[in-house]
Parts: sequence; structure tokens; C-alpha cells
Amino acid sequence: MLRRNNYERSVTDGWASFDPVDHGVIETLYKKQIREGEEGLMLAVLDNAIECFQKYVLAQRERERRLFREAEEWILERNSDWFFSFENICETLELYPDYIRQGLLCWKEEKLKEAQAAGRPKPPAPRVTVKTGT
Repeated sequence: MLRRNNYERSVTDGWASFDPVDHGVIETLYKKQIREGEEGLMLAVLDNAIECFQKYVLAQRERERRLFREAEEWILERNSDWFFSFENICETLELYPDYIRQGLLCWKEEKLKEAQAAGRPKPPAPRVTVKTGT
């Protein structure tokens, strides 16, 4: 995940990179800067969506599959005007949504490959696909 970095060592263009599937990233964001009000709520929404995405990626129960699908659909949705859309939250928190999406989708593919190699049943296919371009 990329985050605008004004308080740590500077990088060439002022951005620092973080691994979007690193479990400590959200915790680090909480600690780096005290978040209040809407930003704090936005960070909690993002944290919950990523947690559901990762926790239920291989779910077999209908409720858990639904939680995964909802998180995945929310993360993959583009051009939403909704205040709490994934892209609006990332913009407010100064994160790159496409970088996070790419990292989560790569993580998901790896988990699916691991599950298939272990002989576990494959979860249902997602209802949303990522479209490239603007």
C-alpha cells in the first residue's frame, strides 16, 4: 500500500510503500497518526473489509461466503460517488486503491492455489471482476 509520508524519512516523491497484505499495515496507520471523526471511521471500515476479505476467502458457509463477496465487491468497485466507497476512503487516507487491490488479488490467488494443492474445495467464483483502464 502506498501512503503519503510527511512525518518519516522522505522518499524521492514523498510516498512510502507498504505491503497491502501485511497484517500490521492497518495497525501501523492507527499508530502513526491519531485519527478522529470521519477518518477514524473510514480507517475502521477499510480495516473491517480487508479482515473479511482475508478471513473468509476460502469460506464454505453461506454467511461467510457472503461476507467475503461483499468485501471483495466493495474493494473492486470503481467510480463510486458514495462517501464511504473504497476509493474515497483510500483518497482520504492518502492510500493508492489500485495498489491495494492488486496486492489483495495476488494474495487471494495464492491462497486459492494453496487450498487447491491441499485438496480443499474451491470457493465459488466472485461476482465482480476488475476492469483495467480509467
